[in-house]
Amino acid sequence: MTTYNWDLIERLLHEVQNGAGHSFTPRPYAEQYAAEKAAQGEEIENLDHLKAVAGEYEKLLLERGYIEPRPEEEGGNGENFVLTPRGSRLLSLIDSSIPGNDHPRQVLDEQEDALDEFTFDDLASKAQIA
Repeated sequence: MTTYNWDLIERLLHEVQNGAGHSFTPRPYAEQYAAEKAAQGEEIENLDHLKAVAGEYEKLLLERGYIEPRPEEEGGNGENFVLTPRGSRLLSLIDSSIPGNDHPRQVLDEQEDALDEFTFDDLASKAQIA
């Protein structure tokens, strides 16, 4: 069973969403994420490992259709992305600013691989997950 760091994925998706005009850099985003967690008194995992995971998530999100290259007319520079409809659905499910996001994350965690395209699309189509 594959487990994901939903907080880190949420951070990356928000950076994609707000990334017009600048390059997407997952490693520094992982550092910022770790610093925020530490400031909140939470224990963080090994920073080098977290940076590597962020890079793996970027590749996974791109390969599985959650993000795609940002078009030039939308501020694309060849090194940044936009959310696809699938990526937008994922962000809306795991967004920590939305009350009750724990249930969708729990449902996702119960899957063999929640970010598998077919698994996620099936889950996201069910109203009861949200």
